[in-house]
Amino acid sequence: MTREAAPAPELAAAAPATREFPFDREHFRIISERVYNFSGIRLPEAKREMVYARLARRLRSLGIASFDAYVRYLELEPAEWEHCTNALTTNVTSFFREEHHFRILAQHAQAHARGEGRAFRVWSAGCSTGEEPYTIAMCLAEAIGAAPFEVVATDLDTQVLATAREAVYPLASVAKLAPERQKAFFLRGTGRFEGRARVRRELAQRVEFGRVNLMDREWAVKGPFDAIFCRNVMIYFDKPTQARLIERFAALLAPHGLFFAGHAESLLDNGRYFRLKGQTVYELSKGAAGTLSPTLSQGRGRPS
Repeated sequence: MTREAAPAPELAAAAPATREFPFDREHFRIISERVYNFSGIRLPEAKREMVYARLARRLRSLGIASFDAYVRYLELEPAEWEHCTNALTTNVTSFFREEHHFRILAQHAQAHARGEGRAFRVWSAGCSTGEEPYTIAMCLAEAIGAAPFEVVATDLDTQVLATAREAVYPLASVAKLAPERQKAFFLRGTGRFEGRARVRRELAQRVEFGRVNLMDREWAVKGPFDAIFCRNVMIYFDKPTQARLIERFAALLAPHGLFFAGHAESLLDNGRYFRLKGQTVYELSKGAAGTLSPTLSQGRGRPS
């Protein structure tokens, strides 16, 4: 994703003398606990001022006059928790971000996509505005040519999913790619679309987008996958939540499947499910495939 908790302001500890909306520790406690239950993202005390600043904009857009009223609104409109969480997180992504991952993916696809009766499948969990899954599709198109492949891309945020489905990006972000990739995979806009580029239809059709909250008991994705990308997402979860997610990801991987983590993440599972393959790249351990369930068992739902 790359879905990250928004950075706290430099002077987060110093609350302003006056506020447009009163916002106390109890407001912060209620909102941070519910965001954790909904998305698994921890909001430490140091981010209290950031929470106020981001949600004050949400109150203005909804025409709500106080945080007391907003907390009540959250209880009456459960769908608002998605908007609340979206307001408090930042989606950071780009094409071929952490490029070494895609070199490893290409090698893996070349080794395991041949001679099989099914498509080579990759899940981008936390796909943000789509740069990651389209990069995966570009990588596979280059690596295995006409061999079948599928890319499943999911995110919690319906707004970024809408952007991803449009497959239209600022030309400046596409211009960072090699010229041959720009020509092979994008169309430059003209007229009112000047300054933008669209992913070519034949590539975009290889990517399927859908909404998945990683905290849900069941995920609307089906394995097996040959690779799963979940980058710079788990770092904002606590250790028990990370452990549950690692187990569930392992359950959806095919034998020899790869898991790609973010640059600041590591899978500290002591080799139970994964072994290190490369820099923040992990291979499913022998014997792990087929022995796990991707659905949380009773009593192990959303963290409390």
